[in-house]
Amino acid sequence: MPVQIDRSRLTEVSSLEMFAREVVEGFIVGMHKSPFHGFSVEFAEHRQYNLGDSTRHIDWKLYGRTDKLYLKKYEEETNLRARLIIDTSASMYYPEGSDLSEGKYNKIQFSIYGAAALTELFKKQRDAVGLSLFSEQVKLHTECKTSPAHQRYLYERMEELLKHPKVTSSKGTNLITSLHEIAEQTHRRSVVILFSDMLDSDSEHAEALFDALQHLKHNKHEVILFHVHDAVTELSFDFENRPYTFIDSETGEELKVQPGEVKEAYVKAVSAHYEEMKQRCTQYHIDFVPADIRAGFNDILVAYLIKRKMMK
Repeated sequence: MPVQIDRSRLTEVSSLEMFAREVVEGFIVGMHKSPFHGFSVEFAEHRQYNLGDSTRHIDWKLYGRTDKLYLKKYEEETNLRARLIIDTSASMYYPEGSDLSEGKYNKIQFSIYGAAALTELFKKQRDAVGLSLFSEQVKLHTECKTSPAHQRYLYERMEELLKHPKVTSSKGTNLITSLHEIAEQTHRRSVVILFSDMLDSDSEHAEALFDALQHLKHNKHEVILFHVHDAVTELSFDFENRPYTFIDSETGEELKVQPGEVKEAYVKAVSAHYEEMKQRCTQYHIDFVPADIRAGFNDILVAYLIKRKMMK
């Protein structure tokens, strides 16, 4: 799906933007057909057509898909600011052997496509959006803007990240320092949306990690943490019971193991860590949203819309 960007034709829609548009349009149609009809209309920037309304702003494409008449709503003001933060460290390139043509993502690909879908939703909502990328340090931190040129720039940066080779640095992720730096640079009230597997090279410092997340709550920011993971292998440890050599993607450390011998202890430890993350996020009023790379993008869009409604 991702293609090389032709910089001489940046005004055309990129493959990533096209994908994002299809995801959001499919999501909106699904919401129109669902019991949450009123919720979806409000947040899709449509309202139902009433007798006597001008037909000038009828969304005929939506009519063709739903057989119902809706008017496009136009609001000039920017409603909210949203900051997308993507963890680009080595562990986010798990699992290897992803196949985008079959909808099989690794964690970094899932995060990029999820962020792209949110960017498309921001555009429909006229919400300003900024993008931050980090691994061992902050690699990119843009302003929050609503302009089409800015949105194309964000898609371009995300397209480039899709084509970026796997990180080989042994430094791992400095999640704590990076989050503090981004918090210092995010001054105006925003919805801060973080895509990360929360695997930090200093992950034993849990208190410091949640202090960094709490820093993002300053200046009245609202924070959504999408915990990106492969539920089958990373949570359930569902592997064939044969010898494996597991390699730590952050440090390169290798461990030979028979999955059946360690599965019970592994699942117990991971479940405890997972529950601690959820409880800590609840304590700090951070929205903790599981983001399974096999589960699609609707839950990501719903989580943002719920947060957006709460901030109005």
